[in-house]
Amino acid sequence: MSNYDSVNVKSGLKLSICNCFTVTSSSTASAHTAASVIVAVVEGRGLARGEVGMASIDLKNPEVILSQFADNTTYAKVITKLKILTPLEIIMPNTSCEAGNTTKLFALITEHFKNVTFTTVQRKYFNETKGLEYIEQLCASEFSTVFMEIQSKYYCLAAAAALLKYVEFIQNCIYAPKSLKVHFQGSEKTAMIDSSSAQNLELVTNNRDSRNGHTLFGVLNYTRTPGGSRRLRSNILEPLVDAETIKTRLDCVQEFLQDEELFFGLQAVISKFLDTEQLLSILVQIPKQDTVKTAESKISNIIYLKHTLELVEPLKAALRRCNTSLLKAYYNALEDRRFGIILEKITTVINDDTRYAKGCLSMRTQKCYAVKPNINEFLDIARRTYTEIVDDIAGTSKLRLLFSWSSKYVTSTIRRPWSDCFLWYVGMITQLAEKYNLPLKTSFSSVRGFFIQMNADCSTLPNGQLPSEFTKVSALVVTKTRNTYSFTSADLIKMNERCQESLREIYHMTYLIVCKLLNEIYEHIHCLYKLSDIVSMLDMLLSFAHACTISDYVRPEFTDTLAIKQGWHPILEKIAMEKPVSNNAYLTEGSNFLIITGPNMSGKSTYLKQIALCQIMAQIGSYVPAEYCSFRIAEQIFTRIGMDDDIETNASTFMKEMKEITYIIQNANDKSLIIIDELGRGTSAEEGIGICYAACEYLLNLKAFTLFATHFLELCHMDALYPNVENYHFEVQHVRSSAGKEKVTYTYTLSKGYTEEKNYGNIFHCE
Repeated sequence: MSNYDSVNVKSGLKLSICNCFTVTSSSTASAHTAASVIVAVVEGRGLARGEVGMASIDLKNPEVILSQFADNTTYAKVITKLKILTPLEIIMPNTSCEAGNTTKLFALITEHFKNVTFTTVQRKYFNETKGLEYIEQLCASEFSTVFMEIQSKYYCLAAAAALLKYVEFIQNCIYAPKSLKVHFQGSEKTAMIDSSSAQNLELVTNNRDSRNGHTLFGVLNYTRTPGGSRRLRSNILEPLVDAETIKTRLDCVQEFLQDEELFFGLQAVISKFLDTEQLLSILVQIPKQDTVKTAESKISNIIYLKHTLELVEPLKAALRRCNTSLLKAYYNALEDRRFGIILEKITTVINDDTRYAKGCLSMRTQKCYAVKPNINEFLDIARRTYTEIVDDIAGTSKLRLLFSWSSKYVTSTIRRPWSDCFLWYVGMITQLAEKYNLPLKTSFSSVRGFFIQMNADCSTLPNGQLPSEFTKVSALVVTKTRNTYSFTSADLIKMNERCQESLREIYHMTYLIVCKLLNEIYEHIHCLYKLSDIVSMLDMLLSFAHACTISDYVRPEFTDTLAIKQGWHPILEKIAMEKPVSNNAYLTEGSNFLIITGPNMSGKSTYLKQIALCQIMAQIGSYVPAEYCSFRIAEQIFTRIGMDDDIETNASTFMKEMKEITYIIQNANDKSLIIIDELGRGTSAEEGIGICYAACEYLLNLKAFTLFATHFLELCHMDALYPNVENYHFEVQHVRSSAGKEKVTYTYTLSKGYTEEKNYGNIFHCE
């Protein structure tokens, strides 16, 4: 363990890896409260430089994703993949940042991920032989075909070795043998959208306010589960390129739209699922130490597992009448006998009435009484003791029974009469209320346990003060509806301690029973990978259908032409009070370069973004905002939008423009979609025109579909030299008022030809 080092790139400090998390600043920690992905990256040396291996694991999802690909000197694929993964921590070999010999890959990653913890590991831990051994040991048998793909992928295996070793020794996370899903993900199965383009198009983050939902993700996100939301996000950032897979998804969306009963039935079942991936991740982890927290977590998760498996039959019933091939395949997958086997084993130990419940007290009661009576005599005694303590604390306030027990169980274990799911207790708080003639009631929190609350009406207090017997545990709590005192007493503190001690006994004995149960079901648990995949995919497809019911979207076609009839901007539609102006778009191989002109504020940038967003929506299997649309599959989507300086990297507007257009020229191919807005505005007009002309001539040699918005009318004459260039412009209307003052009205309508307007920057009198 001493051979590991943790590096804070920003401060240059080196610490023992055991203390690596102390390096991260508080701002970084808060920024990554939701992040849980750890990534290992390694690059080949010598002649293999540019060959990159990556391995990642989400601590909330037991899936190892391996990647290996050749990248160019810009390392665009590496940066893009890391941006999509949003890692909590990145692991690299220590040789990549040795003094005076920092590699370009390390420098680029640290530049793009300033708020991510970097950890360097000795190069010897990036061992492909050890990596293959890890995969053979941990990979579930159902995913063993991955061995055929990765046996010769030495760099991704080396990254996997360092990653799994690090997770085991530093994160204290050990996975059960044959329990992980291992997946090889090449870069050729999805379209590449670089991080700058994702930001420009506001795919998942709004540029003005990161908390704002006015993004493509916000437009399409009607998912009901965390897994569905994650899948939607990853699909938006990495659209599909396989036309058949996209069409299969579109068939499902179409069936949901045509069959309301199927749509609402599935939506009702899906909304009841919890985070299946995170549940599975915790179930396959073997804790290094048996603590109370570990015990409580395992008990909770066996309850969540029971809840999840009980939803399999309703999900099957909802899918029974479907016709689409993908939905039928999902129905057949749910016929897996292992779901029933696991549930049967669980119900032999776990009480039938145990349910997932919201609220800390509700869930605590569920965990206490999860195991059936008469399985462990000492557990039954401990629970009886706990019940009597709670009984003594609670007083005469009505405490709702948190789940319905059988009368036999209640009589034998709790030994209290009950009816209508309520218990009436006589105890400490009742006696205190009677003693001081105060309206006291029992409250509970996971941190403080049981405590006393009372409305803060000083008229009920003797001398306007609480009796000395009470120890005030919090300041006056003010809510919107009322003021309340929260306090406790010395006796109540002691009773809470007894309650916690009793709980620890219950959790410990229940934990032993649950561990034995888990050992019996481990061999069948891999069917949950299939279930989580089905639930997240159905959730995303239902979300697409839901979005169609709110707006008039149409099913896209896939040809060799980009043709959109009366399409509109999906995000603008969500923001605007009325439907945005619709426009057409048409690009073919013989007419693949559009030059778009028009005054400021006429709609050029919105139109360009609209085309890119519609392309992405089509390639993830969603319907598109248009009357008709046809798309050519784009393998890459590039954008150059915006004219801001970058102070952090000390880059002027002009430098940013040059970096972005260079990146596009180096990486674009014949299957790319390229969006360029206002290139050359960061320098003089003469230089800007020259740069634009040179960039256009290079891109014209490609068969990529390119939309180029500009104020340089000189570029419009390129259609005389190149037959594949088309000119379009946004119209404006000049209206002269009765006072003789001319005003400009924007129509936001696209027309053929180039604009006749000259003084673009002077037109601000718009209505």
